Amino acid sequence: MEKSRFDRRSFLRRSIAGGAAAPFLAEGADDANDDLFLEPSKELPLNDDADVIVCGAGPAGISAAIAAARSGARVKLFEVHGCLGGVWTAGLLTYIFDFDKPGLTREIIKILDERNARRNQNMSRFVYEPEEMKILLEELCLEAGIEVQLFTRVVAAFPENNRLRTIVTESKAGRQAWRAKVFIDTTGDGDLGALAGCNWEVGQSKDCPCQPLTMNALAVVKDADALAPFTSFRGTDAFKGPGGHLTAVEAFKKELERAGVEASYGHPTIFPVRDDLVMLMLNHEYGIKPWDAAAISEATMRSRAEIFRIMRALRKLGGPWEGLQIAATAEQIGVRDGRRIRGRYEVTRDDLVNGARHDDAVARVTFGVDIHAHSREANDKEPIVRANTKAIPYDIPLRALIAKDLDGLMMAGRCISGDFIAHASYRVTGNAVAMGESAGAVAAVAAMTDRLPHEVDWKEGAGKLSEIGLRG
Repeated sequence: MEKSRFDRRSFLRRSIAGGAAAPFLAEGADDANDDLFLEPSKELPLNDDADVIVCGAGPAGISAAIAAARSGARVKLFEVHGCLGGVWTAGLLTYIFDFDKPGLTREIIKILDERNARRNQNMSRFVYEPEEMKILLEELCLEAGIEVQLFTRVVAAFPENNRLRTIVTESKAGRQAWRAKVFIDTTGDGDLGALAGCNWEVGQSKDCPCQPLTMNALAVVKDADALAPFTSFRGTDAFKGPGGHLTAVEAFKKELERAGVEASYGHPTIFPVRDDLVMLMLNHEYGIKPWDAAAISEATMRSRAEIFRIMRALRKLGGPWEGLQIAATAEQIGVRDGRRIRGRYEVTRDDLVNGARHDDAVARVTFGVDIHAHSREANDKEPIVRANTKAIPYDIPLRALIAKDLDGLMMAGRCISGDFIAHASYRVTGNAVAMGESAGAVAAVAAMTDRLPHEVDWKEGAGKLSEIGLRG
């Protein structure tokens, strides 16, 4: 039967007539595209009591909010999930890279150690307990006086005279509007910058190829010691050689082959978490853009199914795999490659190769280039490549954290301004913390002195971090 245009027009008229401040149906609306719906406009409650608003409470967002609040700014922090920490917690990452830096990283390590929640003593690279990380971050935010709102997503952004002034969020409370003097995009995927109209890049091009997604899972084993030959980061920090990460990976792959299964990630890894609790990193989902809700939903379900398929196959082997049980799968599938918002400086491959130094350096990156295969075919040949790039420790300048196309907007974490190769190095969470701290301090100085972030000299931001004890 042909679709009735009359029924749709009647529905539109009824919807619009029912709105308290709804617009009238424009002339010619009868010829409207059947694939479009005219959403009635409405007035939203406006909140205008923040100096700095941080969108996204992952490692970068937490750090930005804490630094801004400790600097004296009134801070609101929005997070889409039901906990703070992003990939650390909702993503069950459980391991950290490039963390040996001054500032909040040292505080986090100290608290984790006090609670016996960190494995091995390497300051830069270690495994931690995600539930302890959740409560630790909540405590730090509450102590700093940050107004946290969970289960809340930023869905719109409204500049005025080329300055970001207002954002709109959606939650169980409905749509709400928020104003602040400075905004920080720590969504990982650059959602706020894109909504505000900033230019951005992703992957090797906007059509990708992009780095793949991975879902992590916690599992309970009968005897973690019996799985030692297959477990990475257990009693050693080496990546190669006897007892190292790659040795454990190859041994684990042989066990998967013996069980009759193959992981979609070419370097399947087991990480020790605590006692007989381990983390499994087994899968890759290729070619998924993280803002494509349908695609990322399918990828999430495929990943979870793969984890359980592998777990059941291993359990049938018995021996050290007897009783293997999935305790939790990640609420948030791990995204490596989201939008990179254009800033006032772009971090590039040349910066890595030359060990770039900047007067406005906010973080020194020591992690190398880490590009996961963009397709299953590429994964079968080489799961991780370095793009023929040997990285020398290099600086990320403050300018890469300040949006170029719009005033009043900063970025921290994965969505800062950089090219594909550089992003594959600075994207790890130790660097996200350092960037977040710096963005938060500069945002606070700007907000409390009625300036824009690009008008604040980095010496002021660094001085503020030193004043509040986050930099030496």
